[in-house]
Amino acid sequence: MLSIRPLHLMLFLLVMCLWGFNFAVVKIGLRDLTPLMLTALRFGLVAVILLPFVKPPKGRWLDIAIITILLGVLHFSLNFTGLAGLNASTAAIAIQLQVPFASILAAIFLNDKLGWRRGLGMTIAFVGVAVIAGEPRVEGQYFYLSLVILAACIWSVANLVIKIRPPIDGLSLLAWMSAFSAPALFLCSLALETGQMEDLRAIGWEGVTSVIYQAVFVVVIGYGIWYRLLPLYDMNITMPITLLIPPVGVLSGVIVLGESLTLTFITGAAITIVGVAIILVRRPTTAAPEIERV
Repeated sequence: MLSIRPLHLMLFLLVMCLWGFNFAVVKIGLRDLTPLMLTALRFGLVAVILLPFVKPPKGRWLDIAIITILLGVLHFSLNFTGLAGLNASTAAIAIQLQVPFASILAAIFLNDKLGWRRGLGMTIAFVGVAVIAGEPRVEGQYFYLSLVILAACIWSVANLVIKIRPPIDGLSLLAWMSAFSAPALFLCSLALETGQMEDLRAIGWEGVTSVIYQAVFVVVIGYGIWYRLLPLYDMNITMPITLLIPPVGVLSGVIVLGESLTLTFITGAAITIVGVAIILVRRPTTAAPEIERV
């Protein structure tokens, strides 16, 4: 299939905007809530919305448990904790390292030939993030940046697990992973964070809106559209569209949060996106988001 129907293209673009805008939305939510509590509420609402419409994945509970630990607990807790200390625009670019990480794991565990072009793309992507890390505004935030990069790596591991196991319906996976992740993250919040219950009792409209946006617009609507359209087109057509997520994420930080853009940041971001683009063009299925990536 060589082209995308206009209506489908508009829907794909809508999803990219919903996902990219989420970086600013999460940052706003973190003003009212601690990272783990915000993540727990996100997954809790997703579970409440989706569970009535999906069937239990019989015989796949171990897979669900693994994805819950990797993605629901580790990836999102690290990503949101990192985002708490970073600009949304910086996080929107750094998390794109999940694509080169996925390529590395595919080469190791799936015997996917890396090739010099994808190797070059991986190198370029990491160089781009290194350029951003050299910015004065990131100074003192390297711990948070490392958390986002680690979250990107864990996402690629979770994505690999999904690829090597028999397929599970996407929305069913999201629903049951959310159902198990929410209580696990709530307990982690009680154990590792302070002041979260006070924040929850005093939550304002921004925090509530952030949770609703993440659950309804990012997951239910965004992934609902994505999973419906994805089988209709080849990966080499659909996956390059995901390159819009980081620019939208950067713009959301600039427009909504008032973050500044510097020449160094723009250069590093452009380098990273070019590197990711090379990987997606060469092997679009390698980093296909089988599971949540924002």
